[in-house]
Amino acid sequence: MDAFAVSICKGLAMRKPTLKAILVVGLWFGVFQAIMPTIGFYLGSAMYEYISAYDHWVAFILLAAIGLNMIREGLSGDEEGVDGSIGVKTMLLLAIATSIDALAVGISLAMTETSVLEPALIIGAITFAISAVGVKAGSAVGTRFGSKAEIAGGIILIAIGSKILLEHLGFL
Repeated sequence: MDAFAVSICKGLAMRKPTLKAILVVGLWFGVFQAIMPTIGFYLGSAMYEYISAYDHWVAFILLAAIGLNMIREGLSGDEEGVDGSIGVKTMLLLAIATSIDALAVGISLAMTETSVLEPALIIGAITFAISAVGVKAGSAVGTRFGSKAEIAGGIILIAIGSKILLEHLGFL
C-alpha cells in the first residue's frame, strides 16, 4: 500500500508519465518488495531457535506495529512530498522506505516455518502491477484514495497478525 500511495504521488508529479517511467517505478518497488521479505526471512530463520517459543507473539507485534503505523499515517492527512524524478538515487530511497515493512513480514514468515520464495515472488509481482497502475492512476485521478488504501493495508496487516496469534494460542 505504501508503494501504491507513493506511485500515485509520482504519477501526480509526472502529469503525463511515459511507459518507461511507469515500468521503472513498478520495477523498483516490485523488486524491493520481493527482496526485503526474503532478507527478513533469512534473518528470522537464523534467530528462530532462540525465539521459537515466542514466535507467534513476535509475528503479531511486528505486523500490528506496522499496521498501526500505516493506519496512523493514513489518518494523519499528511501527504509526503514526492517529485516526478525516477533517478536511481530517488527511486532507491523510495523503494527502501516503502519496503522496510516487507522485511518485518519476512521475519514473521520465518516464524511460521513457511517458504519465502512463493510469497516473495507474489508480493513482488503484485507490487509491480499496482505500482505501475498507481503511477497511471495518480496522473489521471489524483490522491483521492491514497490514505484510504493505506488504512485498509494497515487493517489487513493487523488482521493477519491477529490470526497468527490466535491460531498459536489455540483459539482458531
